[in-house]
Amino acid sequence: MSLPQEQKPVQAHGRTHRPLFLIAGFFLLGLALALFIFGSGWGATAVSPPQSSFLEQVPANTASRTGLVQLPSDRLTTGDPAYDFALVDLDGNVVRLADFHGRPVILNFWATWCAPCRLEMPELQAAHSQYQADGLVILALNQAESPQVVRKFFYDDMGLTFTPLLDSEGMVADLYGVNRLFPSSFFINADGEITAIHRGMLAAPQIEAYLTETIGSVQ
Repeated sequence: MSLPQEQKPVQAHGRTHRPLFLIAGFFLLGLALALFIFGSGWGATAVSPPQSSFLEQVPANTASRTGLVQLPSDRLTTGDPAYDFALVDLDGNVVRLADFHGRPVILNFWATWCAPCRLEMPELQAAHSQYQADGLVILALNQAESPQVVRKFFYDDMGLTFTPLLDSEGMVADLYGVNRLFPSSFFINADGEITAIHRGMLAAPQIEAYLTETIGSVQ
């Protein structure tokens, strides 16, 4: 039996548009593949993490040692007088480096977001406890963080007893050529001269060696 005449145009209409549906499907599939392959890079912004793991050591008498990197002559190096500065502590008191002339000092540039900074703090605390009788002063210059953040980390989380200072604008870090290489530590003797510069996380044997140069006879 033949189909009713009125149904034939419907079938013909479907056959006419089937190739168009196939073409449209292939087009959408190609577009989806292009977005999958190339789309992940659209609008992406590269973010560089803070540079805190770079290691550069410059202890005193570097000419007699090997494997150590000398800083360029236009930057502070061992034997140079340390630059004086004034910053506030967590209680708002103004602290000057010159206040500690005649005593050995460690300047430690750090931030709470810097993992190596956090890891070396117990070693600095141990050195402070051990050599406090020799007059050792440790000034921990925090970089551009709020007093509340510094106080919680320094006292509540870590139980540290040396002195945190707020380098809120990073001006002292710039003065000392730290260039966001955290942590960075400068060892200064009683005459105000730099005896060692260490960029990177400090370990206990390194602190001991640098303090031998800084204090003199360390037992």
